Amino acid sequence: MIRRAVADDIPHLARCIRELARYERLEHECEIDEARLRLHLFGPQSVCAALLAAEADRAVGFALFYVTYSTFKTRPCLHLEDLFVMVEARGKGHGLALLRAVAAETLVRGCARLDWHVLDWNAPAIDFYQRQGARLLPDWRTCRLDGAALRAAAAAAD
Repeated sequence: MIRRAVADDIPHLARCIRELARYERLEHECEIDEARLRLHLFGPQSVCAALLAAEADRAVGFALFYVTYSTFKTRPCLHLEDLFVMVEARGKGHGLALLRAVAAETLVRGCARLDWHVLDWNAPAIDFYQRQGARLLPDWRTCRLDGAALRAAAAAAD
């Protein structure tokens, strides 16, 4: 079953996010703050949305997405930040159902496309996405400013 996340789902989402960080070998970067997550998902100026995959009222996976914008298409787009299914619930169609539900949300919102990133070592995810018709864009690399580099760039704007 796929459904929209509600505020009471925050502990389940936090658990899934921690498991995702462990799976991606990025636990050292995981700084879960449930109050902040609640504000960003359900506050007066929410910045993202989430869907849950559930088995018997237990969250077994999630998809978190937000709106971006394409200047070339002059239309909004959705960015799928995370799609994750707990190890014990894999192989039951939850990942596919989550991806399809986000794709449907993309169309309902009138968005031009759905984008996301995948780690280059994550062959199972790459294979899964390609079987759904996703193209991996070989010419694009993710760039990131954070921490001290972000503060330095911002300070240079003054």
